[in-house]
Amino acid sequence: QVQLVESGGGLVQDGGSLRLSCVAPRSDISAYAMGWYRQAPGKQRELVANIASSGGTNYADSVKGRFTISRENAKNTVYLQMNSLKPEDTAVYYCYAKAPWTTGYWGPGTQVTVSS
Repeated sequence: QVQLVESGGGLVQDGGSLRLSCVAPRSDISAYAMGWYRQAPGKQRELVANIASSGGTNYADSVKGRFTISRENAKNTVYLQMNSLKPEDTAVYYCYAKAPWTTGYWGPGTQVTVSS
């Protein structure tokens, strides 16, 4: 059982920045692929970025060049640095963890609101 706790969401102006954190307080995430997803009202949940246990990353086209996912395994933490935020980035952001032997785990989500 992997508990994930997101933090860092909030209200930011158009063009501003936020850094989201996802912590697994009782688990070693070093072997897990980690990701950030988001869901806006009335829309499907979508992948924002993910990072493999090896450190390889990929991003949704809509956030490439603006967002950076990283991990600090010693702290069991994954980050999402979000720069040049746009109103269309407004959503609930969810952390996700997946090891080869699990079906995956979700955090409860954190709200990001970008004002226009």
